[in-house]
Amino acid sequence: MTTLLLVEDDLDLAGNIIDYLSLEEYTCDHASNGVAALTFLSQNRYAVVILDINLPRLDGLSVCERIRAEGNDTPVIMLTARDRLDDKLAGFANGADDYLVKPFAMAELVARVQALSTRRSGQVRQLCCGPLQMDVKGGVLKLHDLPVKISPTARVILEQLMRAYPSPVSRDALSEAIWGEEVPDSNSLKVHIHNVRKGLGRECGVDVVALSKQGFKLVIEQE
Repeated sequence: MTTLLLVEDDLDLAGNIIDYLSLEEYTCDHASNGVAALTFLSQNRYAVVILDINLPRLDGLSVCERIRAEGNDTPVIMLTARDRLDDKLAGFANGADDYLVKPFAMAELVARVQALSTRRSGQVRQLCCGPLQMDVKGGVLKLHDLPVKISPTARVILEQLMRAYPSPVSRDALSEAIWGEEVPDSNSLKVHIHNVRKGLGRECGVDVVALSKQGFKLVIEQE
């Protein structure tokens, strides 16, 4: 069964959500405050986090902001009684992927969980793969804690590979991330991949390899 984390201090509502999700073959860990939520997230991997904004000890916006800063890419659905646009924008600005206003239909919650559970969040701000670290917002790349200078295009490629790690990224997906719909000739991507590898260096313990019919994959040698 797929495991979710529910962070909700209203115990009656939490019980109803857990019971309903169990009928859809989801299991839930439950935290009733923000500090407990961070503990669960540091110890477990979840398909989706269902996160209330108004929480004791640490509010949901702070929880979401903190896990994104740490590189956690678990999709987050925020639950709140606040329905103003500014409140929704604040949730997205702090790293939420979706927003559901109370009261809501349980079937709608399930539909949103299903949509998010098949992917990882694009809201993560700090990517880390072995000795390779990227501050997505600031565009800073570090290898073994030392700054690495690469081109903007190479940075886009590395971001896609790090988000997917340890899975490969198809050539089409990389091309779309770089150029959108206006993809140049087929050799251009190979040239940029070469520049990524050159920028990282040969003895760094990190490499980008081509996989037949799959695309490209980031490889961390010590793992």
